[in-house]
Amino acid sequence: MQGHTQPPLITGLLAGLPGARLIETHISWVILHRGHAWKLKKPLDLGFLDFSRLDQRRFYCEEEIRLNRRLAPDIYLGVVPVSGTPESPRFGGEGPILEWAVQMRAFDADATLDRAPEITSAQIDAIAEHLARFHHDLPPPPEDSDYGTPATVRAPVEDNFKALRGLDLPPSSRALLDVLEPRLQRLGERLAPHFSARREVGHIRECHGDLHLGNIAWMNAAPLIFDALEFDPGLRFIDPVNELAFLAMDLHYRGQSALAWRLLDRWLTYTSDHAGLAAWSYYLAYRAMVRAKIAAIRARQADGDFTPTRDLLALADALSRPGRPALVLMHGVSGSGKTHLSQALLEDLGTVRLRSDVERKRLFGLGPLDDSRRNGTDIYTREASRRTLTTLLQKTEALLDAGLRVIVDATFLARSWREPFEQLAEARGLPWCIVSPQVPETLLRERVSARYHQGNDASEADLAVLNSQLANQEPLAADELSHTVRPTPQTPLPELIEQVRQRLRPARRRTAD
Repeated sequence: MQGHTQPPLITGLLAGLPGARLIETHISWVILHRGHAWKLKKPLDLGFLDFSRLDQRRFYCEEEIRLNRRLAPDIYLGVVPVSGTPESPRFGGEGPILEWAVQMRAFDADATLDRAPEITSAQIDAIAEHLARFHHDLPPPPEDSDYGTPATVRAPVEDNFKALRGLDLPPSSRALLDVLEPRLQRLGERLAPHFSARREVGHIRECHGDLHLGNIAWMNAAPLIFDALEFDPGLRFIDPVNELAFLAMDLHYRGQSALAWRLLDRWLTYTSDHAGLAAWSYYLAYRAMVRAKIAAIRARQADGDFTPTRDLLALADALSRPGRPALVLMHGVSGSGKTHLSQALLEDLGTVRLRSDVERKRLFGLGPLDDSRRNGTDIYTREASRRTLTTLLQKTEALLDAGLRVIVDATFLARSWREPFEQLAEARGLPWCIVSPQVPETLLRERVSARYHQGNDASEADLAVLNSQLANQEPLAADELSHTVRPTPQTPLPELIEQVRQRLRPARRRTAD
């Protein structure tokens, strides 16, 4: 069945299905006919996958069904035999089994997001929430496996360098490899304790394994995630942060970095897995290199255009460079627009956001939109506030130390809350600023009342809470005002973003890469 010539079995199957269409990839044939698709694996041994025997192809067909029914149960129907004779084969039926196929419901190939002319914020939010639920419910690896150890995390990265160097790349791409390889090697070594810790606390899961825009379709106003990686469990039993990085990298490559940061923010809202971000830049670079390798293989086999390879290596270079950490504190009473403004800031400036409302609920086992009052839980005691502050401060410190920019979205009405964060940034010599929206009281009341009745936000503040905040807020001190940006409802978002950008400019002295 190998080679460019269409094998007799495929010719026979097509002949038995008038009007059928064939799609061929480097590892499979897909036959489309009347709303259904049958996927047959090529009998290949490529080293990283082995489909050379019939029993292996059956096993991996069954794995493909098992894995993909987790996210697309209505699409993946089952494994069917190909029976009959080589000259007159058919799907199903009696007689000797010639081959095995995955049977699926077909859908419009143009529905995948890599072909979408535009990807919306609402789509990204839906995907992030869907993935957060998926990742939460995934099983851990077998106890006797080595999945998630530092060596197994770093091995695919190192293998990509070997593969790329064996492809005789143009000088510009080889120069990027010369920069990237030692940098990622140092970063991987430095992250070894992080990888071990993630494995020990159960953050290695059986993920999708190949999560990019081409494997996500938008169907019936919802994401359809398909084509999970079935042939190598080592590429599937990974940290969910590693998985999410593939999709985020794809958005960066598409020129939609704002959506990449939105994806991460929304996923974190539902997972609160900020600890995993210590390896974020490492995983982003790794995923860009995976794509660079594929692009180089295609270039070698087809037109010899290595431009995509060079662009992807340049992206890996940019995403893996040492971060420029900085801190933004959102300040103001409920209804002042802190969350709306911080959303715009995080997407434009590339930051991780911590929301006090979300983290407070997390401490009590509540989801972002759960109503604590309906659960009969008082999450606004003095002790609950102390725990919330401690959590926010600890996460901020870890994120800054990971080289990330951080926005902390809280009211910060008391100096005792603001000061520890300000001191944290000052002690590290990091730029920081306060964003303090100035909103008329009448508008505050309108916003709080509307949000409370809609019930679609993590905040549970009502008018009584707003009244208490207005009566008890402590004004910003003189030393804080020098770090403060004070937008009004009339301030254009681009102007606010530029003001914050200027405040967060790093010092002239830079650490050498």
